[in-house]
Amino acid sequence: MRRFVFALATVATTALSLPALAGEQYVDGTGYAVSGYDVVAYHGLTQSAVGLAQPEGVKGKASITAEWNGATWAFSTEENRDKFLADPEFYAPQFDGHCAYGVSKGGKVPGNPNLWRIVDDKLYLNITRNVVGFWEEDIPGNIDKADGNWPGIEPNAASTSVIPDFTSSAPVTN
Repeated sequence: MRRFVFALATVATTALSLPALAGEQYVDGTGYAVSGYDVVAYHGLTQSAVGLAQPEGVKGKASITAEWNGATWAFSTEENRDKFLADPEFYAPQFDGHCAYGVSKGGKVPGNPNLWRIVDDKLYLNITRNVVGFWEEDIPGNIDKADGNWPGIEPNAASTSVIPDFTSSAPVTN
């Protein structure tokens, strides 16, 4: 019995010391993570109060990109790309770019880059304006639910759905 407990403890310690790998990043028809929007730029935008629409995200440039988590990320400046590469997990949206409210409900659906909020320095995306309303009714509670659900759904394939009411286009070319 003592050997079994020791073996179990060793496996648990080893598993906990391994890096947490991200799941499959949501990538829409543009071929870019977050539809080609600059994830670092969100941290410089002024957030609107809960209940009001956020400012639109900043489009990245096709000439300024980086590879991470199996996806291509676009940035508006080389400085933003360098910041991302120095700490991609800080800047990348939570739940691999899937809708945070959807994850709180136990599923993976796309996140819209213009329906965003930063909470405790973490970027969260949602799928539609209606969903944002549900999300904002209890942001901390929805984050807790999503964080609890994520380990069980993270290994599932990324959503293949399109973002409703969003016209995605490739990042700007200049």
